[in-house]
Amino acid sequence: MAQAVKDIKMTLEEQLVLNLCESELRGNALVELSKKRETSNDLALKLWYSFGTIAALLQEIVSVYPALSPPTLLASAATRACNALALLQTVAAHPLTRTPFLKARIPIFVFPFLNTTGEAKSFEHLRVTSLGVLGALAKAKDTKVVKFLLKSEVIPLCLRIMGTGSELSKTVATFIVQKIMRDEVGLQHICATPECFFQIASVLANMVIALTEQPSTRLLKHVICCYLRLTDDPRAYTAMQTHLPESLRNGTFDNCLRDDPAAMHFLQQLLDKLAGPASVDPHPGPDPVAGGAPDPAPGPGTGGSHGGPSQTGPSHMH
Repeated sequence: MAQAVKDIKMTLEEQLVLNLCESELRGNALVELSKKRETSNDLALKLWYSFGTIAALLQEIVSVYPALSPPTLLASAATRACNALALLQTVAAHPLTRTPFLKARIPIFVFPFLNTTGEAKSFEHLRVTSLGVLGALAKAKDTKVVKFLLKSEVIPLCLRIMGTGSELSKTVATFIVQKIMRDEVGLQHICATPECFFQIASVLANMVIALTEQPSTRLLKHVICCYLRLTDDPRAYTAMQTHLPESLRNGTFDNCLRDDPAAMHFLQQLLDKLAGPASVDPHPGPDPVAGGAPDPAPGPGTGGSHGGPSQTGPSHMH
């Protein structure tokens, strides 16, 4: 009996995937499949390897582009697009579909949503769900993913959202930056030039100021983790000995972090580390991303402080 129920469940799921290619059935299929994302282990495989399915999801996403500027997006259209994005997030998160997902440059389809500034809930929902696609990629401990995100100019997009978004979108954007920095390629890229480093440091400092007025333990934890990871670069370490916001040093956030021992531990670890001597060995050589493999997915813009030539030497971070 249990196997029979399982077989029926799989048949229904497969039928829903097939329904994505039928315009009149797609809306319901998007809703139902979105509900199954957390319980189906192989949904990503069915979505990626079934004929025409990814094209149908992209059609849903592209169809709302004209409503982004000027902002005329209807809530119903935004919901359908978000359901399509949620299914793409499933594909991005799966270890067997992540690499072909990147090679097909599918993530570039979310960038128009990240570039929006509309304050309506429908726009914010699209931004957060789009960030979720990139966040699913960033979770993977994969240098290929990090290089893709760096060359796609994801960091500038995330920094803008970290400065102007809602608490949720700020949290997801900061998480993505944190995960990029977790990889050595990402950290070296961020710390390769003083312009790039201080751009990120400025955004983080402004977030700390805002958090003193409207505390968010979850967001603050990600900010602290970004600072902590930056201290692993000798040049950034030296700069942060004088540039770390005072409110992180003087106990301002003790109440905010009281119920999150891990976040409190990260903050204490950061303060202890900055109290010690700096390392004398900066990362050698040029930015490995700027001089690495060909760009797998050109982003919405080229150049900028994150794509320029690297400079080395601790003095550049003073």
